[in-house]
Amino acid sequence: MNFLQKAVQAAMQKAVEAAPDAFIPGGMPDPLAGEAHELIGAPVSRVDGARKVRGEAPFAAEFALDAMTYAALVHSTIPKGRIATLDTAAAEAAPGVVLVMTHRNAPPMKPVPMFLSKPKAAGGDNLPVFQDDTVHWNGQPVALVLAETQEQADHARSLVRVAYHEEPAVTSLAEAMARGTEDAVFQGEPLNVEIGDAEAALAAAPHRVDAVYRTPRLNHNAIELHAATVAWHGNELRIHDATQAVAHTAWSLAQVFGLRESQVHVTSPFVGGGFGGKALWQHQVLAAAAAKLAGRPVRIVLSREGVYRTVGGRTLTEQRVALGADNEGRFTALIHTGTAVMTAHNNMPEPFIMPARSLYSAGSFRLDVQAAKMDMLANTFMRAPGESVGSFALESAIDELAGQLDIDPIGLRRRNEPDRDPTKGTPFSSRHLLDAYRMGAERFGWKERHDRPRMRREGEWLVGMGCATATYPYYRMPGGAARITLTRDGAVRVEVAAHEMGMGTATVQAQLVAARLGVPLENVTVAYGDSAFPGVVLAGGSQQTASIGRAVVVALRALFTDLLRLGGAGTLLDGLHFDEVRGHRRGQETGLCKAGDPARFETYAALLARAGRAEMRVEGQAPPPLELQHWSMHSTGAIFCEARVNAVTGEPRVTRLLGSFDCGRILNAKTAASQFRGGMIMGLGMALMEETQFDERNGRVMNPSLSDYHVPAHLDVPHIDVMWTDIPDPHAPAGARGIGEIGITGTAAAVANAIHNACGIRVRELPITLDKLLG
Repeated sequence: MNFLQKAVQAAMQKAVEAAPDAFIPGGMPDPLAGEAHELIGAPVSRVDGARKVRGEAPFAAEFALDAMTYAALVHSTIPKGRIATLDTAAAEAAPGVVLVMTHRNAPPMKPVPMFLSKPKAAGGDNLPVFQDDTVHWNGQPVALVLAETQEQADHARSLVRVAYHEEPAVTSLAEAMARGTEDAVFQGEPLNVEIGDAEAALAAAPHRVDAVYRTPRLNHNAIELHAATVAWHGNELRIHDATQAVAHTAWSLAQVFGLRESQVHVTSPFVGGGFGGKALWQHQVLAAAAAKLAGRPVRIVLSREGVYRTVGGRTLTEQRVALGADNEGRFTALIHTGTAVMTAHNNMPEPFIMPARSLYSAGSFRLDVQAAKMDMLANTFMRAPGESVGSFALESAIDELAGQLDIDPIGLRRRNEPDRDPTKGTPFSSRHLLDAYRMGAERFGWKERHDRPRMRREGEWLVGMGCATATYPYYRMPGGAARITLTRDGAVRVEVAAHEMGMGTATVQAQLVAARLGVPLENVTVAYGDSAFPGVVLAGGSQQTASIGRAVVVALRALFTDLLRLGGAGTLLDGLHFDEVRGHRRGQETGLCKAGDPARFETYAALLARAGRAEMRVEGQAPPPLELQHWSMHSTGAIFCEARVNAVTGEPRVTRLLGSFDCGRILNAKTAASQFRGGMIMGLGMALMEETQFDERNGRVMNPSLSDYHVPAHLDVPHIDVMWTDIPDPHAPAGARGIGEIGITGTAAAVANAIHNACGIRVRELPITLDKLLG
């Protein structure tokens, strides 16, 4: 970004901040945010649940096509170099083999547009795929085998022989940092904040903590393996994919193969877990290329090891957190700096300073993320990128400072609670974090906590309590759109290029649409997971509900306008504007009424009949997300943990977790509780067991399986209690902020703080394994 672009961006930012609320999306509160409705907040079961239980939900690898072939990948075994020899003869002669594709016979393809480089770019990296003999990481696909069965493809893959000319590679953090770092940028915004002289304020502070925290690589392990079923129909490409970005994938693949976007059709009706990892990687590109070369459909399903070799995860970080405080415990300096690792061919630094930008008041700030480059698989988004690892460092440091000051950890946080965004100065749209702490502390029994470590012992077990703040920004990315069709019998169909990965998107949107239109829930169908539907909606950043919700509001305004204009003349609604009416249900009839006056009512059937329509179809495009610049919008929460450490073996165990959240209005109590608990379980895994073992000698992941890479199993997970304030955010659609990622934030710190309270050992490097507790 050049100087002129930065100046224009800064001027626009100031203009948006200074604009009257009414000019900003959400400036006029959503009526649904403040109204009681039987469907809003109700624990409605997921509308897709029955199909999944019956095995009727088609996932990407379950579409049966005629003449199907099956793919298997051969992965490189060096981190950097060139292919010297590639012998495919034995594989080509193996039973059932249709073809072996390498860089020598692959069709011409352009590099995949890298995620965040364009509005619809979806690529995990921007490297050429099978266009030359270069190797960029250990695990890169170097050959693809197609066969009549998966077993034949897997066998033939083992017969491919590859030799390499290896080149020097950077495979350690120390070497990468020695070569120099660069300023990191996330979503086009520099990860750097300087307010005052924080280093001088730290040096002058009567109380301070200054420590380094480290987090490891983490891998994606969704239950559904990455998969795609691909077929060409002439010059049109059809893909059934496991993706959380159907529109992005369609546009990006069109660029790769030189097609119009309309020539690529991507569907993803069901996704068995995404968490940031299911975008566009090399396997989908290779499957499409192989299908083109073979003239037959291709199914590709990565093995669990293949996911580790081909799909990026969370990168490692090294973070310094330094806090200076006066004698009253008020922060005079907040420093959060450090390094995150990336590659030369991707654009995803781990933005770990995000919590420090908005959580606490301080007299001065120094926040900075530097990026170091290594020769490895491109890292990518993983649930709460930045916040999950950044909150571990920040919230651990706050707990340590609380002990030094002899102040209760919640009390220290309360003393530094800001009344406006502490680094931007913008007002909070809604913030009730202290309410969440109060509610959570009361239910958890925080008053029973001992201030000093090692004060509670039960047999061999030392028992302690810890807490930490959870936070995640409200996002609403550009591109939200929705199509709504209303029929005379009150049936409603909503179409949007959104995604269902188990979080309940279709269920919640059906609840919202039914509430807004005044129709029964069973009358609403939400169709999604298809690039032919409107919108450029990403299932990520906890923003899908807001993106769809704002688009639906715009579409319903168009629907109400058309109904009033075409069918309202001569009725009790004559002369009313769209914002003067509401969807309403009267007995078995559904229709529109004047807001606040249900007697002025007309059924949808009558309005459509007067308009001469059997149905009415409208489309709504959400406005730009200017509310993000006008207000500081964040979901927040308080995580409480009880942990035990065995005084003999050092074994840590978490025995209780509670999350108390302030995320605006909760739209579905059942799906929300599931999201909160799921995030906290991922945080528990990050705290105690998850770590990608990376061999710095050759850049190879050494534990690419669930036998060696440990995630929490049922016996590892204690009782998890969740609760929420349920206070609507007046500037968010339906008053709701995102909930998908906040559960993981703060959880690792709460565990670490509880373990310190139990045994007195402060662990600053994840995961907290028993060897770190043997002292």
